[in-house]
Amino acid sequence: MSAKSVVVGVDGSEHSHRALEWALNTARGLDAPLVVAHVRSEALQLGAARIASLGEPAEIPDSVLDGVRAWIEEQGGNVPVRYASLDGSVPDALLAEARTARLLVTGSRGRGGFTSLLLGSTSRALASSAPCPVVVVPHEARDVSLENGATAGRILLGLHPEETADEVLDFAFHAARQRNVAVEAVTAYRLPPSPVILAGPPAPALQIPPPLPMDETPELVTETTRRQEERLRPFTERFPDVEVVPAVVPSDAAGRLVEGSQSAGLVVVGRHRRHRMESLLMGSVAHAVLHHAHCPVAVVPPAPPASA
Repeated sequence: MSAKSVVVGVDGSEHSHRALEWALNTARGLDAPLVVAHVRSEALQLGAARIASLGEPAEIPDSVLDGVRAWIEEQGGNVPVRYASLDGSVPDALLAEARTARLLVTGSRGRGGFTSLLLGSTSRALASSAPCPVVVVPHEARDVSLENGATAGRILLGLHPEETADEVLDFAFHAARQRNVAVEAVTAYRLPPSPVILAGPPAPALQIPPPLPMDETPELVTETTRRQEERLRPFTERFPDVEVVPAVVPSDAAGRLVEGSQSAGLVVVGRHRRHRMESLLMGSVAHAVLHHAHCPVAVVPPAPPASA
């Protein structure tokens, strides 16, 4: 498999099977090979180590991969598939497998996840630190429809004109071209604080602050729209066949992206450069969207610094 692969992590859960379906459809659309990776349980890892210590082959049947292999064979098609039975911690093993990948796909929660959590720790760790784009496929309680696989719905792009890296826009436009759908670019403008909040007495806890003067908002919208157009221009020129739907919204980009995800095929957000706090590493918008979106979410890292 010389071409960059689509890697999907599986663990036998329904969540990972949904990720597998999405990954297989995506690999077909990209004409890319697929790597199906399963991190073996600690018991299987220990058994393999004991057999290896005896100088015998350490091959132990992997029932999860055996089941996946049978399912993929039933689907037909000509996607080259490699099956990887991995050892180590789940995040570390999948991150190592993704070092040369085109895309890493995971379910929103693994077999051991708590049902009350919308995003599992493994998915969060992968989205925060993988060297390639990570797509998190939502579980059935949140998903609207995966009937059309990777080709359904428009691309929703969370765009901050000054902070979103070129790699994020490039990923979104390529995905839209491959699926023959539009890119909806969502950019938020920050509302200035109300003078009442700045100078007035403390408001009761449940009192809603008064709206901003109407003459302040149009300037914010006009300036934000201008910055958004400038940021998008190099990509609209490179991808003239991709329809772009600009959206400038007040304050809450994450809310607009989550709401729009109910009818979108993919939400694309950027990841900030490395930071001590994981939520800030992904960015607050990416963090919120991963927890609440109804369709798959792609978290795209920026290119590493030139010195890296």
